[in-house]
Amino acid sequence: MKVTVVGAGNVGATCADVLAYREIANEVVLVDIKEGFAEGKALDIWQKSPINLYDTRTVGVTNDYSRTADSDIVVITSGLPRKPGMTRDDLISTNAGIVQSVTENVIQHSPNAIIIVVSNPLDVMTYAAHLTAKLPRSRVMGMAGILDTARYRAFLAEALNVSPKDIQAVLLGGHGDTMVPLPRYTTVGGIPVTELIDEETLNAIIERTKNGGGELVKLMGTSAWYAPGSAAAQMVEAIARDQKRIFPVCIKLEGEYGINGTYLGVPVVLGKNGVEKVIELQLNEDETELLRNSEKHVREVMEVLDSMTASKSN
Repeated sequence: MKVTVVGAGNVGATCADVLAYREIANEVVLVDIKEGFAEGKALDIWQKSPINLYDTRTVGVTNDYSRTADSDIVVITSGLPRKPGMTRDDLISTNAGIVQSVTENVIQHSPNAIIIVVSNPLDVMTYAAHLTAKLPRSRVMGMAGILDTARYRAFLAEALNVSPKDIQAVLLGGHGDTMVPLPRYTTVGGIPVTELIDEETLNAIIERTKNGGGELVKLMGTSAWYAPGSAAAQMVEAIARDQKRIFPVCIKLEGEYGINGTYLGVPVVLGKNGVEKVIELQLNEDETELLRNSEKHVREVMEVLDSMTASKSN
C-alpha cells in the first residue's frame, strides 16, 4: 500500500505522521514545492520509527511527482491556510489553481488512485479536483465531515463530562458556517443526546461546531492541523483496510437528498473502492431546509469557480 500526501505543511505532515505511526501504508510519500521541506518532515517522521515502533517508510520529495507513481491513495492538502479575517471563500482563486495543478500531476503518475481533498474551501476544492481528475465520484472525495463531527463530539464530551469514545454523530452539508449537525442522530453510549443535555446548551455547541475552524484561526492565527490531519488519515485507513466505515464525506450528489451536481458532505460507506455507498437519511422539514441553505451556499461558490474557469478560457 502506497499513499502520497501532497503538501508538507502542518496538516499534510500530521496526516503523514498518523499514517506512519498507525502503519496504514507500507510507504508514505510527502510532496511539497518548498525545497527540502518535505524531505525534512519525512526524515523526521522516519527517525522516530524506532521510538514509536513502526515500519512505514516515509519519503519526502520536492515537486517530483514521478516519485509518487502508482500510489493507491493520494491526500491533497496543498493551498494557502486561512488567516484571521479570511473566509474559506476568499481562498478560492489561489487554491483552485493549486489543487487543479496537483490533481493533474497525481493522475498522470497514479491514474488508479483514490483522491482525498483537504484543501479549503473544501467543498469547492473537491469540485475542482473532480473536474480535473475526470474520475468516478467514488474516487474523488473531500475530508470535512469527520473533522466537523469530531469537533461536535469533543464539545459534547466536555459538556457532558463523558468519554468522546462513546459519542456518535453525523452531519450534512458544506464545510463551514452552513453545515447541518443532526441532534436526532447524535447518541451517547446509544442514548439520544437530547435526553442528556438541555436544548440551549446543545444549540450553543452546534453553533460552536459550525465556527470550529474560525475559533482556532482566531486563537492561533492560522488553521488547525492536528484534527484535520488525523481525520484525513482516518479516511485513508478506512479505504486502505477496506473497513466499510460510515463517515460523513464530501462527494458530488447525483440525486440523493433531491440534489444534483453539488458537492456536499453526506454519510457514506468507505472501503477499498472509495465511496462504496451514499447513505440517504430521512430528514424532517427543518433539517431539509438547513441542507437546502447549505447547498445554496456551496453552489454559489462553485459558480464563482465556474466563472473564473470560463474567463481564463476566453
